[in-house]
Amino acid sequence: MADAQPTRVFAGGAYFTLKNGTRYLGGFFRKTLDGAFCDSPWEALSKGLPEHVEARVIVFHPTNRDVIYAGTQDGPYRSTDGGDTWERLGFPERGIVIWSLVFHPTRPKVMYAGAAPVGLYRSEDGGDNWIRLPAAFDPGHCPMGFPTRTIGIAADAGRPDDVYAALEVSGVLRSSDGGETWTDLSEPLIRLADQPHLKSRLGSSTDASGMLDSHAITVSSASSGNPFLAVRMGIFRSADRGATWKDIEVGRYSPMTYCRDVMVSPHDPRVLYACLSASSRGKVGSLYRSDDVGASWRRVDHGFTANATMMSSAVHPRDAATVCCVSRCGQVFATTDTGASWRESQLPADVKDVFAVACG
Repeated sequence: MADAQPTRVFAGGAYFTLKNGTRYLGGFFRKTLDGAFCDSPWEALSKGLPEHVEARVIVFHPTNRDVIYAGTQDGPYRSTDGGDTWERLGFPERGIVIWSLVFHPTRPKVMYAGAAPVGLYRSEDGGDNWIRLPAAFDPGHCPMGFPTRTIGIAADAGRPDDVYAALEVSGVLRSSDGGETWTDLSEPLIRLADQPHLKSRLGSSTDASGMLDSHAITVSSASSGNPFLAVRMGIFRSADRGATWKDIEVGRYSPMTYCRDVMVSPHDPRVLYACLSASSRGKVGSLYRSDDVGASWRRVDHGFTANATMMSSAVHPRDAATVCCVSRCGQVFATTDTGASWRESQLPADVKDVFAVACG
């Protein structure tokens, strides 16, 4: 059922200096999804946030739509008034870049946060306080020109102690005890790179870099123990908690297979969304939907054109028909009728590296 209150859309980006010295701005923005969505300006959020805020992940509280969390370049922050004001949470370190935030699916007071360089943190009081999980580690499979990012975290509702961490660029970890110990699940991904069509060594010295280039991970409650992993080479699924991985061959349905995000709808565990594009900094992107837990896919971004890689998608937590997605160049797309029609709004022109979107 649709929410009676106006839907708010949040989008966030990061700061990057290119080789020629051009500095593209990130930032954190909010807008109401109403009749003026296409034309009204975005509101830049700043009160209580770090200067020149970088918002790489945005998460709504599962039961209170006015409570919102953001991962920044100085740890996690929270707003309790719908984004008007923000506070830094009780995080043990300063200057830690947070790339992922997730609520535990069965214990709403428990949260996990992922950082770069690789670090995993847990809160047991709804984000008030955090501890670093000392056993989490970077396997070091594929050194790149940036610190390895804990870019995605997923907890399995059917196996409450199973937590997965997707690493960019170093594969996947799994904890079977809520984060106390961790196992590297990357070796089967590396073996898959023996297949010619899965080889890629962009920016690295190994042909397995494309398979290790994790971008998102999720587990559906309709298929416990079977995580989905988004990587440079497509979408892969495990049927045995990450011991092995199999290509779901999303290229059967999409001409683009570079996957930046894969997520399960909070309304129906059979429904998944995936952001598929040509490459990391390509000129085109798309949004696909599966209604059968990833067995088949169909394109749903009709009537608009993404001019860059599609980076992130989100489903309104109380309205399954409202879905948002965002391209790297700052185009935010929204539907309130399950994709029958879409509205587009461009973030400020100097915002070029957008990573996160949320709506609620």
